[in-house]
Amino acid sequence: MIKHINNTDVNYVDYGTGENALVLLHGWGQNISMMQPIGDKLQKNNRIIIVDLPGFGDSPEPTTIWTMYDYASCIKQLLDSLNVSNPVLIGHSFGGKISLIYASKYKVNKLILFGSPFKKEIKKISTKTKILKSLKKVPGLNKLENVAKKHIGSRDYREASEFMRKILVEHVNLDISEDVKKIKCPTIIIWGTMDSEVPIERAYELEKLISDSAVIPYEGCTHYAYLERIGETINIIKSFIGGE
Repeated sequence: MIKHINNTDVNYVDYGTGENALVLLHGWGQNISMMQPIGDKLQKNNRIIIVDLPGFGDSPEPTTIWTMYDYASCIKQLLDSLNVSNPVLIGHSFGGKISLIYASKYKVNKLILFGSPFKKEIKKISTKTKILKSLKKVPGLNKLENVAKKHIGSRDYREASEFMRKILVEHVNLDISEDVKKIKCPTIIIWGTMDSEVPIERAYELEKLISDSAVIPYEGCTHYAYLERIGETINIIKSFIGGE
């Protein structure tokens, strides 16, 4: 299904039955299919809404450079059009950051986060990266900047379009710690102890920032911990949201 919001088309699926509306938001470079394993297991007693965030899946790129707040506003407008006013938000990574902003601004029943960044991650620069960066300073080689970026950037950056790269840069550099402090809804934070994208320490920092929250670590799991132990994830969500 498609809704036209903020001058772009937003693709989503809407299925299941129940009083609770579960809204699932995927990570960067992903699409609806990454959240369907959760939605499909919970559709019996819940309304399931999974969104292709603009720029991913079957939702075209925004027509302007969106901020994270624009993405949260887009989800709010979509849910308003679907008569959803008090959702259970479930977000992974990029979708989790959008969920954090949404929950800091709008009414949310409960919040479930999977490996959700909320501030800039500083990673060690490899020798290869240092070499590429130094080459950019050499006269006559600065024209190779775009080529260098393809090697220097993360996989997400390299695989994104020039337009989406600008959005990605805005996303990774944005610190929303002050927004997160405003979240009042009950929150659970599921995180893999071996997450190399967003370290487990961030989960416990989030727990301190959100007044009613708890961390559930998945020992030995990665950035995709919620899928690696999908059965446990489903059981936790069922217990958390109730009604089953």
